[in-house]
Amino acid sequence: MSETTNTPPAQDPVFQIQRIYMKEASLEQPNSPAILIEQQQPSVDIQLGVEATPVADGVFEVCVTATVHTKIADKTVFLAECKQGGIFEIRNVPEDQMGAIMGIACPQIVYPYLRGNVADLITRAGFPPVHLAEINFQAMYEQQQAQSASTQQ
Repeated sequence: MSETTNTPPAQDPVFQIQRIYMKEASLEQPNSPAILIEQQQPSVDIQLGVEATPVADGVFEVCVTATVHTKIADKTVFLAECKQGGIFEIRNVPEDQMGAIMGIACPQIVYPYLRGNVADLITRAGFPPVHLAEINFQAMYEQQQAQSASTQQ
């Protein structure tokens, strides 16, 4: 009689969205109302950031933050910041793929909600909406990986 070893079946990968939510939103108009009667076209600076944090075993929070700063000359018209979060269950995924999932796949899911909330926040403040451009999170992730690799060398 030959002996057989019982190896447990490989676990299937799990990727589920638990929740998408607005984590934080702020809007400041420090130079209102005087700046509102200016006729010049303001300059717009948009910064984006992505962060991922473990919440529990196999559960992660991924947040995408947009900061929109508009100025006329050196005076702020408005400064809006919005952070959109998502909670994701991610299990049985090879460790070498986790960075890409949290840096590309999750932000791509969260970002459309962020875009809508930023446009809504700015419109509710009395300004024309700022529509954030589509983002290639894969290119952004690869650029960050290349930067961190060159920093480590």
